[in-house]
Amino acid sequence: MNNATIKQLRAFVTVVDSGSFAEACVLLHLSQPALSIAIKNLEQSIGGKLLIRSTKTSVLTPEGKEFYPTAKLLLNDWDNAFNDLNDLFSLKRGKLVIAAMPSFGSSLLPGYIRLFRDKHPNINIKIHDVIAEDTVVLVRAGRVELAITFDPGECDDLTFYPLFSDNFIVALPQKHPLLKNKSVSWQAIAEYPLIALQKPSSIRALIEKVLTASDIRLNIEFETNQLATIGKMIAEQLGISIMPSLCKPQLQSQGVVWRPLESPLVSRRVGIVKKRRIPLSSTAQALVDIIKTNIIEEKIL
Repeated sequence: MNNATIKQLRAFVTVVDSGSFAEACVLLHLSQPALSIAIKNLEQSIGGKLLIRSTKTSVLTPEGKEFYPTAKLLLNDWDNAFNDLNDLFSLKRGKLVIAAMPSFGSSLLPGYIRLFRDKHPNINIKIHDVIAEDTVVLVRAGRVELAITFDPGECDDLTFYPLFSDNFIVALPQKHPLLKNKSVSWQAIAEYPLIALQKPSSIRALIEKVLTASDIRLNIEFETNQLATIGKMIAEQLGISIMPSLCKPQLQSQGVVWRPLESPLVSRRVGIVKKRRIPLSSTAQALVDIIKTNIIEEKIL
């Protein structure tokens, strides 16, 4: 097994490039005995002479001439590998793949991405904006490093870092009778057509769990898979809906208004999900730090 080291290769290449041991010593910050030992050990490890040293110069042996381009290439690969690694740790380049549920992806996330990009302009970012349940699937499959989503509950393979609690609201079309109230009761909601997310939506399950405990039944007339679709349907006067507060900016852009819910309140924690026991990359951690530093609950609730 060959025991040549990078230090020995660098000594050899530097001697050849500089043309003399004396100049190589200056470039490598080594004494002449130390440099001579490095070259000697390299030659011993490969089984033959690479350099013939005279009083003032050194000459490559035929084997040395053959080996020199390979040694130079190995050093370049070594240096490039460490430079690339340094760039990754210092966030000078790289990529980041994350997932975000649409209510967060269309409201708060773009602002945090802007703050991140201002600091790290050379990082390529890919965002999977999928329903909350699918964000967790992507983390488990290793297709994303992290997801910003609702609390998935106790999971042996995942870690959840809470950011804030999202209190749900009732979304209403313009001029709806319930807008006269500062807050809306569930009994009042039950009197109007409701647009709900299709099962097995975790939002749907949460709402049904709360209402079952309170013995309240809603008048569900429409079901769909996307909150954005619900917002558009509300704007078209097709009904009302119970939605996360994160949807407020999207609802406002669709001409939909809202009111707080009266007891029983529906609330769910929003946070960052990652694989347990697997550390985040420097790039992912930088985004998490920006989110944690800049998130303000009052803007959401």
